[in-house]
Amino acid sequence: MDIEESIETIEAGYEFLLAYAAQGRPASDESDGPGPHARPTIEGMVSAMTHIAGVFSESEDDFEQLIASDCKKAKAALTFMIGQKKIGSEVVDNLNASIHLRAVLTNLFLYSEALRPLATEEVSGVMAYDAMKKS
Repeated sequence: MDIEESIETIEAGYEFLLAYAAQGRPASDESDGPGPHARPTIEGMVSAMTHIAGVFSESEDDFEQLIASDCKKAKAALTFMIGQKKIGSEVVDNLNASIHLRAVLTNLFLYSEALRPLATEEVSGVMAYDAMKKS
């Protein structure tokens, strides 16, 4: 798994958890009832955060170090969830509200967007603002 795949896993996982929380599912051990269940998604997010934290903790870039630290904190909340016998919509909703998980998401959104090449007017039809360009 590379960094881009890890970021996608975390972002898609969060979207899934938002939808899961909105379903009003009662807490269950997830062996009964229809899926999809939250536990596999949370486990995937933990794996992705472990990967990002491992790679970025070795970086000399301050922002990558920050992301690594935030991933470790959010991973603790996710791991706590995995350790619960029963998972339902209410507890997932509280997880979604966790400042640690939101920090990771916001940082990863920023990181991903910063690494994408800027769209050009010819390609996207959208004019990009250039603060350095004089009128």
